[in-house]
Amino acid sequence: MTSINITQASLKDLAILQDLGRKTFYETFAPHNSEEQIQQYLEESFAEDKLAKELNHRDSLFFIAWEEENPVGYLKVNSGKAQTELQDETSLEIERIYVKSSHHGKKVGQLLYHQALETAVELKKQYLWLGVWEENHRAVGFYKKNGFEEFGKHVFRLGDEEQTDLMMKKILH
Repeated sequence: MTSINITQASLKDLAILQDLGRKTFYETFAPHNSEEQIQQYLEESFAEDKLAKELNHRDSLFFIAWEEENPVGYLKVNSGKAQTELQDETSLEIERIYVKSSHHGKKVGQLLYHQALETAVELKKQYLWLGVWEENHRAVGFYKKNGFEEFGKHVFRLGDEEQTDLMMKKILH
C-alpha cells in the first residue's frame, strides 16, 4: 500500500468531503437501513450549505486521508459549542471517522484517530468522546481497542427511525 497523508480540510475541499461523506456513510449503513432513510440522511447531512457551515465553524475541524490523489477517509472533530452533545470545554468530540470500505483494514482509521488524539492534545483537552451505533461492531471494537469506555447511550435519528448510539470516552493523561 502507498502511504497515507492526512491534511486539514477547508472550504475548497467541500465537494471532496461531500462525496466522501456520502460514499462512506452509505457503505457503512445501507446494508442495515432502508434505502429511503439512507437517502434522506445523505441529502440533509451532506447538503452543500450545511457542510459549508460546518467547515466554517471555528470549533470544528475536518481532516482528509489521502492515498496519493485519492481521498480514502475523513475525520471531523468538534470542541466547544460545535459539539453535538456534551459541549464540555475540556473535551473534544470525534463526530465522524469514516473510511472507504476499499481501505478497511489498512490502518487509515487508526491514522485518522491519531490525528484526533493529536488535535485534542494540541487543544489541551482532558478527554475525547463520541457516539457510535451499537450495531456497528467493527467501530465499537476499534474504539475499545483504542482505550475508549462506554459511559452512556443516546438516540440517533436516521429518517424516522430511532437508533441507539453508545457514548464512549477516553481520558487523556
